[in-house]
Amino acid sequence: MMNQLPFIIFSFIAILMALGTITARNPVYSVLCLILTFFALSGHYVLLNAQFIAVVNMIVYAGAIMVLFLFVLMLLNLNKETEPAKSYLWQIGGAIAAGLVLVTLAGALKGASDFMVKGGPEASGIGLVKNLGKVLFTDFVVPFEISSILFLAAMVGAVFIGKREKQEGGSNA
Repeated sequence: MMNQLPFIIFSFIAILMALGTITARNPVYSVLCLILTFFALSGHYVLLNAQFIAVVNMIVYAGAIMVLFLFVLMLLNLNKETEPAKSYLWQIGGAIAAGLVLVTLAGALKGASDFMVKGGPEASGIGLVKNLGKVLFTDFVVPFEISSILFLAAMVGAVFIGKREKQEGGSNA
């Protein structure tokens, strides 16, 4: 029972904050609850011996993206008067999307039983940076390099589009 106590605490915090994210009336409170949900999920990653994923989750999601969302929400100053009324089609579409996510999750968890039978993350050292680097640079070196080329092309394209808009804006003024 003592080994399960951190898992139960992180699970309780994650579920409570996820519900807070959905039910909060103020969007700023919703983003703050989502940040706390990400921290609880990082705690789960540490319990699964996946320290690298836990740190990346905290830095990228809770640290950068959610803070960006928070600043955008604070700058937009959303009010109920400015929000357009949504039809029932949005609710039906949201229900369909949630169902598809549930089917995807069920399909992903279907294959998780083989992983649990083999002994879990402690048996193979999954999630450690050393093992991740070994797999990334041996088995997945070609997709890794292709993705780096795509990221480089995207950055060059963003700079090119930004400079072109600046030059067009400067010549019209």
